[in-house]
Amino acid sequence: MADAPDRPTALVTGSARGIGRALVLALADAGYDVAVHYRTSAAEAAQVAERAQHSGVRAVTLQADVTVEAQARGLVTDAHTALGRLDVLINNVGAYHFGPIDALDASTWHAMFDSNLHATFYASQAAVPLLRAQGGGRIVNVGYAGAELVKARPSIVAYAAAKTAMILYAKALAKAEAAHGITVNVVSPGVMENSVTQPLREIPMDRAGRLSELVAAVRYLLSPEAAYVTGVTLEVAGGWNL
Repeated sequence: MADAPDRPTALVTGSARGIGRALVLALADAGYDVAVHYRTSAAEAAQVAERAQHSGVRAVTLQADVTVEAQARGLVTDAHTALGRLDVLINNVGAYHFGPIDALDASTWHAMFDSNLHATFYASQAAVPLLRAQGGGRIVNVGYAGAELVKARPSIVAYAAAKTAMILYAKALAKAEAAHGITVNVVSPGVMENSVTQPLREIPMDRAGRLSELVAAVRYLLSPEAAYVTGVTLEVAGGWNL
């Protein structure tokens, strides 16, 4: 397929399956050239890229362990090189842990921060100079609904703490980069159709969220209409935590 430098481009981390897959396919359908990132799911990533190409765009697969700084930075550079530019970075990678707090060990604690906070930091820090050089761009992080409330959730404390820290980093980056035409926002899903746990009794809408609804929120933050929106957390959670 011939290069199309006028098309916008996007890198979505962790896009071989789940939320990341839904996001990268929606962006392809919207006319973005896309980089499909995976750590171990090479076959699934290839399938996602093939599906994206059916939308008439370019799609490349890139492997990296984004919890390792050099690999995360290399992923961003490789996406920029492969696509010719980078307009959008979506930090979707984020492992989840559920279990009793008295059984929480240091290894799991650090793994949650490596995946949910450090990976986002590494990739974003690598992307910012590239976005600045081309006059701006969009960074969207996938968060967790309720993280800004700093509410006690003992069974997911490591995950929630890492997501709260990620939101604080996103707000700081949004303020620092606003003058450079870079917006940084967070979309925070609540209980989704693919969530590991489904506490639907806590959801005022009495149902899980659809991936299409989360995708729509991200699409808004990437739209021209959201050019003046930065540093916000948009929850897609059916009224959870109200």
